[in-house]
Amino acid sequence: MTPASQEDGVPELLGAIEAGGTKFVIAVGTGHKDITAQTIIPTTTPDETLALALDWFQEQGKLAGLGISCFGPVELDRKSPKWGYITQTTKPGWSDTDVAGHLGRMLACPVGFDTDVNGAALGEFTHGAARGCDVAIYVTVGTGIGGGAIVNGATLHGFRHPEMGHIRPRRHAGDMDFEGVCSFHDDCLEGLASGPAIMKRWGSSLSELPDDHPAHEIIADYLGQLCATLLALYSPQRIILGGGVMHTPGLLDRIKSRTGELSRHYFAYDPETTITAPGLGTMSGIAGAFELARKVIHA
Repeated sequence: MTPASQEDGVPELLGAIEAGGTKFVIAVGTGHKDITAQTIIPTTTPDETLALALDWFQEQGKLAGLGISCFGPVELDRKSPKWGYITQTTKPGWSDTDVAGHLGRMLACPVGFDTDVNGAALGEFTHGAARGCDVAIYVTVGTGIGGGAIVNGATLHGFRHPEMGHIRPRRHAGDMDFEGVCSFHDDCLEGLASGPAIMKRWGSSLSELPDDHPAHEIIADYLGQLCATLLALYSPQRIILGGGVMHTPGLLDRIKSRTGELSRHYFAYDPETTITAPGLGTMSGIAGAFELARKVIHA
């Protein structure tokens, strides 16, 4: 895909935000391979975080368009008066926050807006591990668990957007008593297998626990259930697993193995290529945000 450009051939400046519950990664350039400036802002209060992002963008020059891959849940229906808002979220203080509309008005540019995981899926589809796929899923396993889907080149929205982290897995036999950490659903997938759930149970991150600790089997089981479910529902050519928890050595292989056991290889997928790490590493979300900006100025 060629960079956005003005009629005189000078590349247009695009803005990108990967808005997470812990930090905002913000950048300007013509794409993720041509970032001219980038910074990180801690996610504190909406007023403080958005003001810092706005000030930084205004220092970089006039933007042709801004793309935002945002934690959620969010409102994606452009006909809604609350399009671009974060709705009811587990992040304290951020429910009912206008993100896209506010920044778009203040920066006087069009805004492309989607979930953080849909943005990452778009980035991987355009530049990474999902290139050439008709159907691909991106899942992040970190402070929360979320999944985004891209089908025939378009991210999946529907009534709102997928909430893959809030499915109800079967409880592992060695994990029957933990109540879960999700403030909405207790022991949904996010409540059982996210970074905070791991920390609350075992007092450390998964990567810090010994290789023979039962936590590895338990978390791989829950994420294997997710992958088997995604194979049944979407028949994706690629399931990409990202996020901080996935940095645990050996976890991806455990998940592949457990997915095969649970599905009994019924879905005729290639376990080595279908379930994979992000092709763009930690750049999936910001790459997707640049693509959202590019798409909105050429809509």
